[in-house]
Amino acid sequence: MNVYEIKTMEAAVKGNSYVGRGIVLGRSKDGKKAVSAYFIMGRSENSRNRIFLEEGENVMIKPFDESKVEDPSLIIYYPMRKHEDKLIVTNGDQTDTIYEHLQEGKSFEEALDTRCFEPDGPNWTPRISGMFTFGQELTYKMSILKSADAEGSACNRYYYNYPALAGLGHFIHTYVRDGNPLPTFLGEPERVEIPDDIDAFTAEIWNHLDADNKISLYVRYVDLETGKATNRMINKNA
Repeated sequence: MNVYEIKTMEAAVKGNSYVGRGIVLGRSKDGKKAVSAYFIMGRSENSRNRIFLEEGENVMIKPFDESKVEDPSLIIYYPMRKHEDKLIVTNGDQTDTIYEHLQEGKSFEEALDTRCFEPDGPNWTPRISGMFTFGQELTYKMSILKSADAEGSACNRYYYNYPALAGLGHFIHTYVRDGNPLPTFLGEPERVEIPDDIDAFTAEIWNHLDADNKISLYVRYVDLETGKATNRMINKNA
């Protein structure tokens, strides 16, 4: 096994019917752009009834059909929020927890120390989170909070810190594959290639996610010299 192997996103998701929700953070091959991507998948009607919406520099999730909402607690949230020189990306309402802790001068880790996996036993869906810090040196953090056992009796918290290297990103997702219960993501975030072109990267992810279960994708490229963000958003329900 080559621990320094870098996969394409095609290789990372193709043929896997259910990787769940996924976060990618990294830096473009030319070194000029910070790159983030977030996607959601769903098996139930409640999960599939969603779209992404832009709200300034933030991204929110809303029901596509309000009349079909069963339980909004774990499906409606901000997956992406900007705070000063930081960009937060998560798969749940811990986005707001991180944002609020940053406002108080606290850290990404301190925020997530107050949270746990989702209360959806027997799956115990992990909370995955990431955060860019833009500054003299671009860096990013990732985290996964997951159940310590099949009963959901305790929470394990894992934190990862990365320098942003040209052409390299890290991909973390909620599940290994489809199943009942769903098997939780294992190991460190996967090393993936980050191309220079946003449209190519967006297509690579969207076109290779499972056609039946994919719901929405949001990709952002931020020019590190100008700070200008270029975004791509795809909603299956749009």
